[in-house]
Amino acid sequence: MSQDFSRDKRLLVPKQFKAVFDSPTGKVPGKSLLILARDNQLDHPRLGLVIGKKSVKLSVQRNRIKRVIRESFRHNQAALAGWDIVIVARKGLGDVDNPELHQHFAKLWKRLAKTRPAVQPDTKE
Repeated sequence: MSQDFSRDKRLLVPKQFKAVFDSPTGKVPGKSLLILARDNQLDHPRLGLVIGKKSVKLSVQRNRIKRVIRESFRHNQAALAGWDIVIVARKGLGDVDNPELHQHFAKLWKRLAKTRPAVQPDTKE
């Protein structure tokens, strides 16, 4: 799988975001953020970011956070295949520095990937 962040790896229209918000199959709360995920029936994951002015005041910080999240997503997308993922920022996320953000997301992606088997259980028990 390529490590790019091309257009097909993004949630682009409000309908795609709404689908994830309305019926998430995976939910991972983190420090100052929430990750919602939903099956997308594709062979690659798609990412959407919700980082508002209300939760992160300065545009410089919002852009930095988005950059770090996208970078982390690119490196971990093989483990996240088949998810539509929306990351919702909360107050305090702007105060976290880049190395800490990278570590935090590495853990969150693993936790999200672990929720995958629960979504498709083996019913022959």
